[in-house]
Amino acid sequence: MVAKNMRRLLIVSLIGTATLVGGCAPIVQNHGYVPVEADIAAIQTGADTKDSVYARLGEPTTKGVEGDSSWYYISYTERRLGFLAPQITSREILAVSFDSRGRVAAVNRYGLEDGIIIDLNTRETVTGGRKLTFLQQLIGNVGNFSAESFL
Repeated sequence: MVAKNMRRLLIVSLIGTATLVGGCAPIVQNHGYVPVEADIAAIQTGADTKDSVYARLGEPTTKGVEGDSSWYYISYTERRLGFLAPQITSREILAVSFDSRGRVAAVNRYGLEDGIIIDLNTRETVTGGRKLTFLQQLIGNVGNFSAESFL
C-alpha cells in the first residue's frame, strides 16, 4: 500500500516537473526590419538622394529627432523565458545620414555591443543643496518663525 502511494506520488511529481519545464521553453521574437546587404551596398555616399534611398530600402523605422537628416532601420531579437524580463539577444541598426542638399552623407551600422544602457527611471530626483537629517531640519527651523507669519 505504501509502495503504491509512493509510486503515484512519484508519477504525479514527474508529470508536474515535466509540465513546468516544458512551460519554461524560451520564446524568441524578431522585431523590426533592416534591408538586405545587397541593397545597402548599392547606396552611394554623395550620389543617392532621399528618394532613391526610400525606393531602394523602403520606409525607415524612425527618422532623426531634428528634422529629416537621418533615417534609422532597426531590427532586434528578443528572448523571453517564463515570467522573467525579456532579454535582447541581438540588435542591428542601419543609420543613413543626409546632408543639407538631401544627399547621403554617411551609412553606418550599429550592433548590440555599441549600445549604452541608460536607466531612465531611477525614481530619485537629484536636488542641489545640503543633505540634512530630520533632526537638523527640525532644529534649524527653531527661531525662523515670527508671530506675524501666523496671522
